[in-house]
Formats: sequence, structure tokens, C-alpha cells
Amino acid sequence: MNRTVLIVSALILSLLGVTSAMATEEAKYTLVRKEGVFEIRDYDAHILAETRVEGSLEDASGKAFNRLFKYISGNNQSRNKVAMTAPVSQSPASEKISMTAPVGQQASGNPGSNQWVVSFMMPASYTLATLPKPSDANVTLRLVPMQRVAAIRYSGLWSEQRYQDHKSQLEAWIAKNKLAIVGAASWARYDPPFKPWFMRRNEILIPVTAR
Repeated sequence: MNRTVLIVSALILSLLGVTSAMATEEAKYTLVRKEGVFEIRDYDAHILAETRVEGSLEDASGKAFNRLFKYISGNNQSRNKVAMTAPVSQSPASEKISMTAPVGQQASGNPGSNQWVVSFMMPASYTLATLPKPSDANVTLRLVPMQRVAAIRYSGLWSEQRYQDHKSQLEAWIAKNKLAIVGAASWARYDPPFKPWFMRRNEILIPVTAR
């Protein structure tokens, strides 16, 4: 059901011409190092609109997407629209979330809780003072400071198995390069669900620092 809602929402976005805007602005960063599919990036400070949901990794984004999309579509106290950016991030709800940009997603560290924080990055032209306040109490705004992040990029289907496989690869690369993990991993997606799986851009992002 949640997956159906997400697909229908994405199709509506396409009909309205919004999906082209999803790629018009992305989280800004400076590339520090690149080694194959692995990168070290320094991200600028940015603001996230985020919400907590329960469910599997695959289903959580579907539950959260409509809530966040309603906020940027005018479900806020000033009834103003906010442009959608990329990526969408998802992170574990029970961990301190240091980086959830792109649409992003993280998983719960408590066994059985299966809670996630899903977030939309806000356009860089806004500050916390100028962004419209959410009308839904389940949507919050948060400033993420500048930080260094290790990243791995991959294409393909959105599945928990692929997320875990690439997360493990990135953690091994981080250890090999003598970096310390200082925050929770985020799952970043840059494309709508109706885009062919082999053309999708997915990333795992983990905040790091030198040991």
C-alpha cells in the first residue's frame, strides 16, 4: 500500500513537471578525494525538513514522502511552496543523525523498533528564520552543520539488502583509510521510483574524521 502511494505521488510530480526540479539543486559539497565508487566530501551547512516513521527500510520512505511533500507544497503556516531538492535521505531514528542529505533515510539502533528519520533537503536560499513553519507537528526543521562525509555511489533497486551490502563496503573502506566514523549512515536517493532501476543514483553517506 505504501509503495503504491509513493509511486502515485511520484507520477503526480511528473505530470506537474516537478520531478525536473528535483535535480535542479543538490546538497553542496567539495570533493576531497575519489577512489573508484568511494569519495570523501566536505558538505556545506544545510537545513533538513524531516519526519519519523516506522516500518521496513523500503516502506519507510513511502510513509514519510507524502507528509514531507505536503509541507513543501503548502501545508505550512504561511502556505508557501518550497522547491524540492535532491537527495532524499533516510537514517536510523535512534541514532544521532549527522548527515541525511540528499531524500535520505536511516534505521533504528534499538532491536525491533524499526524507526527511521526521512528527510528532504531545503533550498540553500532559505534559513531557519525564513523557511515556512510546518503545520504538521510530525515535520520538523533542523540545521546540519558543515561536515566531512565518506560516500559510496551505486545504481539499482531500492532494497535493504543492497543498502546493507554497500554500507558494509563503505565501512571497510573507511577502516582501510584510517578514518573514524562520527555519525550514523544515511541512505540517499536522487531519483523518483518510476525511473529505471539501472539509471538510479543511490548513495550511502557516513560522517567521518581523521583518527
